[in-house]
Amino acid sequence: MKELDIAEVAKRAAVPASTLRYYEERGLITSVGRRGLRRLFDPDVLERLALIALGRASGFSLGEIAAMFAPDGQPQIDRQLLTEKADELDQAIRKLGALRDSLRHAAACPAPSHMECPTFRRLLKAAASGAIKGTVISPARRELKPSSQRKKMKRIAGT
Repeated sequence: MKELDIAEVAKRAAVPASTLRYYEERGLITSVGRRGLRRLFDPDVLERLALIALGRASGFSLGEIAAMFAPDGQPQIDRQLLTEKADELDQAIRKLGALRDSLRHAAACPAPSHMECPTFRRLLKAAASGAIKGTVISPARRELKPSSQRKKMKRIAGT
């Protein structure tokens, strides 16, 4: 298959060209040349981008993802690291489940005010202690990203 220009890779991988340039800066992908001002990529870059997307969706940082590739570009994934990430996800799922249940209770609570609801008070106490901080967006997801991704993350985080 022939080389793909950056616009085609962006379209097929459903990521902005700015993300592709950023990934190249970080050493996650490599262009194979240029056609005019446009970067060209080997078609195999699409599989690599799929692996990167899977890693990001799983909560791995770009640095962790970069370490999952051997110097020749082939995936070299540490199974123990995958197990540890799965354990982290289990913990996050438990936290989110408890948070969801508390919010549902508070929404339907017969107490005259949320501040009089013991369940809501426990939720407030957990938030104040930091026990639920970072549950939705982990600190690893806040690393430097292209400006469009940083803006999106800020909107999601409400900051």
